[in-house]
Amino acid sequence: MVKEVKNLKEFQKSSKKFEGAHLLCPGCAHGMIVREVLSAVDGPIVLGNSTGCLEVSSAVYPHTSWDVPWIHIGFENGSTAVAGAEAMYKALARKGRYTGEKPKFVAFGGDGATYDIGFQWISGCFERGHDITYICLDNEVYANTGGQRSSSTPFGSSTSTTPAGSASYGKKERKKDILFIMAAHHAPYVAQVAPNKWKDMNKKIKRAIDTEGPTFINAMSACTTEWRFESNKTVEVSDLAVDSLVFPLFEIINGTELHITYRPRNVIPVRDYLGAQGRFKHLFKPENEHIIAQFQKDVEERWDYLQRREEMSAK
Repeated sequence: MVKEVKNLKEFQKSSKKFEGAHLLCPGCAHGMIVREVLSAVDGPIVLGNSTGCLEVSSAVYPHTSWDVPWIHIGFENGSTAVAGAEAMYKALARKGRYTGEKPKFVAFGGDGATYDIGFQWISGCFERGHDITYICLDNEVYANTGGQRSSSTPFGSSTSTTPAGSASYGKKERKKDILFIMAAHHAPYVAQVAPNKWKDMNKKIKRAIDTEGPTFINAMSACTTEWRFESNKTVEVSDLAVDSLVFPLFEIINGTELHITYRPRNVIPVRDYLGAQGRFKHLFKPENEHIIAQFQKDVEERWDYLQRREEMSAK
């Protein structure tokens, strides 16, 4: 059974399936997101986890933070491990060897495992129509292996493989548009969420897990270590991302029907979001101001596109 959590007190008491004895960095948003997911499911659940920050921080042998069935195989195949478990359930149920409540099948992966290393595996799961929910913990960098850029890393960000300096302003490429890519698989439901807007996140996670077929959630997970902000600023930085429209919250149903689920009352300048993080510090040098202007332009154009897509969906 999937449930909607209505207030923070209920949320705090709702899930003991992921315990606090983990090694995630102080301020890491991964734990917030995982607890939100597990709080939405009352019945049996099977989890898969690609190699990444969450996996190495929650299951250091012989210890584990998980009180649910949990599978780790490799960096690239968290999705197919869960798809295999889902196929095994179907076979056992068909033969009458499993007669209990149907489990929910959920896979977690970071942006490296999702956008890059494991993308073809995820794509295959969605093309085959497995009844799973894939959740990307998107911290926009290979945070587990030294802070290298991924295809989720934003334009202008300084990383260990796109360092800012006299010859470069950081990463030159734009962030891959993973949600539209997954929607193009004719997925019945895909959505973008942020842990600071926890009610919006809870509703979307509930819908994704409750929807039959392959569903996808891209969850912004602010990284204190690689984004370079103080560990008590996670929610504040997440607010800046959402309210500047750098990370808009929306959903796409059946590949085409788009709904924006949060509109800031007062949209803040992109530079307020960039200025809160050390990874963009170099952009505030006079010679890089044009990069901030381009970043702002990109965000405004994307927001305009999302609004036009939503208008088309209403017709």
